[in-house]
Amino acid sequence: MCGIAGCINGAGIDVDLHSLVGKMNDLAHHRGPDGEGVYEGDDFALGHTRLSIQDLSDAGHQPMTYLGRYTITYNGEIYNFLELREDLKGEGYAFHTSCDTEVILAAYAHWGDKCTERFNGMWAFAIYDSLKNIIFCSRDRYGIKPFYYSEQKGLFLFGSEIKQLLQFVAQRLPNYDILRDFLVIGLSEHTESTFFDGIFNLPGGHNLTYSLKDKSYEIKRWYEWPELSRPLLKDTDEHTAVDGYRAELYRSVSFRLRADVKVGTCLSGGLDSSSVAGVASHHLDNGDNFTAIHAKSTETKFDESNYAAEVAEKLRLNLEVVEPTFADFLKTIDDVVYAQEEPFGSYSLVMQYLVMRRAKELGIKVLLDGQGGDESLLGYERYYASYIASLPLMQRFKALLKSKANSRLSMFEVLAYQLYFRLAWIRKWRLRRKCKLLSDAFIGDLGWVDRLARSSSSIELLQEQEMQCTQLPHLLRYEDKNSMACSVEARLPFLDYQLVERSLRLPGSLKVKNGWTKYILRNAVAKLLPASIVWRKNKLGFNAPENEWLSKHKAEMREAIKSSKILKKVTRDAPAIDSLDGRLLFKFYSVAKWEERFNVQAS
Repeated sequence: MCGIAGCINGAGIDVDLHSLVGKMNDLAHHRGPDGEGVYEGDDFALGHTRLSIQDLSDAGHQPMTYLGRYTITYNGEIYNFLELREDLKGEGYAFHTSCDTEVILAAYAHWGDKCTERFNGMWAFAIYDSLKNIIFCSRDRYGIKPFYYSEQKGLFLFGSEIKQLLQFVAQRLPNYDILRDFLVIGLSEHTESTFFDGIFNLPGGHNLTYSLKDKSYEIKRWYEWPELSRPLLKDTDEHTAVDGYRAELYRSVSFRLRADVKVGTCLSGGLDSSSVAGVASHHLDNGDNFTAIHAKSTETKFDESNYAAEVAEKLRLNLEVVEPTFADFLKTIDDVVYAQEEPFGSYSLVMQYLVMRRAKELGIKVLLDGQGGDESLLGYERYYASYIASLPLMQRFKALLKSKANSRLSMFEVLAYQLYFRLAWIRKWRLRRKCKLLSDAFIGDLGWVDRLARSSSSIELLQEQEMQCTQLPHLLRYEDKNSMACSVEARLPFLDYQLVERSLRLPGSLKVKNGWTKYILRNAVAKLLPASIVWRKNKLGFNAPENEWLSKHKAEMREAIKSSKILKKVTRDAPAIDSLDGRLLFKFYSVAKWEERFNVQAS
């Protein structure tokens, strides 16, 4: 929706706060090209750039002040704001706009910091409470919207993007712990730290309260995950469970169609994006005026365009197809590096970025997408290891056979997953062999692998970890940065908190059954989508033609890697770049491009 910025002068230094926050706004202009504002108080200033989605009039301008006491800068959407507004009217609150920003302010005035428990949506905001002399900051349950913060030279800074804070960092250094976890294990966004030393994420489901009197802050978790050990529908029959899930999914999508601008959807042709498109089309009566955007791979084995076309024909959608070439990749990669602000591990982000750019060209300001379905409903094939381990011993062999039959995995791969994801020593051995280019001192003991193995012993532990730190957070970063770089708001129906909580507390037998992942979703949309989509076995999702691009780009990638001072510091004396596989080579290249674009120093 927007970009936020803030600066608190905690040390009483001589600084022009209005000008400083204005520059932070400029660096987030792409997030909010429709308006800009700064509110300055004693020793602090709040900034905002606006992407108009609800109430397109000037009444929605931010920073917004309410009752003469509360001032907010806010990024996101509260989808149940209409219902909350009626509740608050009943409590005597008056409203002068039709946007959700004013509802947040009234909710905070009435419920205080407990207001977040009533919000259904995505957000990152800061509210100045002049009576309490605090700035209350909050991030949504799953961290869909970003909130970065840092302390530099007596200033406490926060914003929607890292680049807003970097201008205050004297020397830009990498966080080598995060860099190691990314290069070796493939993790990012799994802790509060970013790739930049001294710049942090406020975790999803947390609040940060800054006392302007004491010049100090505290961070507290406000969202507690549901008790996954007690399934919600343990004794409910399958038919009732499917009906209940379907009703929640339809409500979630209907909430995310609330907008005063044009709405479209991403469509890979996979189950999740097709389900979102199908439900949205249902709510709109037909898809004649509803646009879906698909990224087609020029590499045949990654091409899903036939699936997307089948869905579009069934739902009567306007299907827009982008088909990026290698030349498009070369033109776009620097833009994606700048948008993402931190290294990333796949060519597919270029495909996603070009989908968002096409949405902007079509005048689509809101784009639905399917993130969150896999994590909440055991959609990834690597989850078979935890699922099978959770079954009684006598049922495991049958589950192995069914997993092989109803997925793209061979029996060898199904068995290998059991060992690789559950036995830490096997995974560590393989990662060390794969990353032999990196020095032993840099790789360290790979403690995160032990944690990953422990979580694989339980579906409940696995899902909680995947959604909180090891899988979903980095996908949300990719989605937010790519969409907002193109001034497009991405909305994610599978991450409606009521739908997520229902999904997480379903028994495993409704998430994986007879080897079918996301079993309950397949049944919930079985009458809506073609059977070839509902019962697809292969999972891709905007995959780039990486083999083609890699073969054409390898020489340039080698040169970038060789020029990286950061990579020289963490690799062996005589690095053999040709020993890297394609995925690891791209990660090294991504680090080198990040280092160059943001002028990151090795030490």
